[in-house]
Amino acid sequence: MSIPEQHRTATSTPLRIACIGGGPGGLFTAIALAHSAPDATVEVFERNHESDVFGFGVVFSDATLDNIDRVDPVLRDTLADHGRHWDSIEVHAKGEVTAAGGNGMSAVHRRVLLGALRHRALELGAKLHYSTTASVQSLDEDGGYDLIVAADGTNSASREVFASDLDHSVEQATVKFIWFGTTFQFDGLTFLHKQSEHGNFAVHAYPIGSDLSTFIVETDEDTWRKAGLDGFDMSSPPGESDTVSQRYLEELFADLIDGARLVANNSRWANFKTRRTARWHSRTDRGTPVVFLGDAMHTAHFSVGSGTKMAMEDAAVLAQTVAEHAPDLDAALSEFEQIRRPQVAKVQNSSVPSLAWWDHFGEYYRELEPWQFGFHFFTRSISAEKIRVRDPQFVEVAELAWHEQHGAAPLETPLKAGAVALDSRLLSVTAGTANSVTLTDGTSILVANQAAHEAEPLFSAPDSDRTALDEDSLSRLDELCAGGPGAVIIKGGTELSRVLASEYVRLRHHVAAIVIEQESSVRSRRAVDRRDCAATLVLSGRADAVAFDKLDESESAAAPSRSEL
Repeated sequence: MSIPEQHRTATSTPLRIACIGGGPGGLFTAIALAHSAPDATVEVFERNHESDVFGFGVVFSDATLDNIDRVDPVLRDTLADHGRHWDSIEVHAKGEVTAAGGNGMSAVHRRVLLGALRHRALELGAKLHYSTTASVQSLDEDGGYDLIVAADGTNSASREVFASDLDHSVEQATVKFIWFGTTFQFDGLTFLHKQSEHGNFAVHAYPIGSDLSTFIVETDEDTWRKAGLDGFDMSSPPGESDTVSQRYLEELFADLIDGARLVANNSRWANFKTRRTARWHSRTDRGTPVVFLGDAMHTAHFSVGSGTKMAMEDAAVLAQTVAEHAPDLDAALSEFEQIRRPQVAKVQNSSVPSLAWWDHFGEYYRELEPWQFGFHFFTRSISAEKIRVRDPQFVEVAELAWHEQHGAAPLETPLKAGAVALDSRLLSVTAGTANSVTLTDGTSILVANQAAHEAEPLFSAPDSDRTALDEDSLSRLDELCAGGPGAVIIKGGTELSRVLASEYVRLRHHVAAIVIEQESSVRSRRAVDRRDCAATLVLSGRADAVAFDKLDESESAAAPSRSEL
């Protein structure tokens, strides 16, 4: 299936388009343009040989395939013929397995996908130049192109040429990750957690066909150094792998993968970098428009999205807008950015709590029971009720585990906060100033203030979505908890910073934490209502109780929702 006829263009002067980068984004740009602008000449330049493929699998959710399939069926056909599909995701921790269904996904070896895209691009008339180093400057001077597409990946040299125009920013995660393959055949997306004498390690694994599975390992920097995995020379040329880490991890996870070997391919440790760019297109000194797509412009953590998928979606929209506006390429590129920017931002925003989860997974593993650890993972960016639609049994198992421990549903479990006994964990704010708040469960009153005199301490979370709290905030929480409070009440900040503060209080100091949420938090946390939002936070161990501003009496006294027993 191709772009509809009304989106095709046949200008009197056919466009000449050059694409830097022969990865999925660049190749699919050529494919999409062949459909939308069949009279255009499209050339793709890739510095590596066509047989040089770094990495292992690429994964796609079922829900994301339609946008790409509407342009060309090459991806869906490749996944059907050579890939693997699954519905359930598993988390393995401390000998127990937590599984959640309703997560249809497919994956295929990157080598296979690139081969299929290459064949399809050639079939549609694109010109592919491998082992050819091309820059924006060289193409602009020698090629006479109407448009240059920069799809040269996260370390884009093209992007650096226009750094002052694009306003590009980078945030680096604290955890380390390394990509391997393994000959062990996983059934679907699987997360393995293991504690060694040096610290915690975690694996993202999934089958990709070709008798291989992707095997991504993460750990914190302290553990990485203690394990002696920091000795690889990062200046080594592309293609060389960290064999010391390969052997260490092969042995560490041997019992979970039946002693299967790990397969290296340019495997070396790195820190994930989230890239954001204020402007996605510019012009050369000669006036030739240049547009960027894929990882060159934006990245999202691999735990929630596929950079390959986002790059291919970029390509599809770019081809559509070029077809609609040619020869007015300024209008085409502006609309491309206007369409894709909010879509990319949605993925990036949803990746922040997931990235934060991986920055702290070792502590969650140590402090939470396996059932709650798994529930905590699956609810990092979605609520219990939203998951219940996909897999009712998964939520019911977590609720039952809570009930067996506490004798009541999460929001109906009593909580002692100093001298105050609360009958409910869903509270309302009855009064508040910048320095104090009054909370109630409908019967008891709990007062908190920043001075903490004759009241529980009140902490104002930082207005930041960083994946870790700043040192000043941590020091303040240490100070508050050192006084032996019955609970710490947390207000302000962002949804993420409130949770990080609450977890620090609960998991580091073992003090009860009550989070004050706003009405907007229900939507931000992808919950169906306040009760769902609160129940998810409590059941997952992110908070001991949740208060809302201006909570309606009818909702406070409502019967338990489906998220409770």
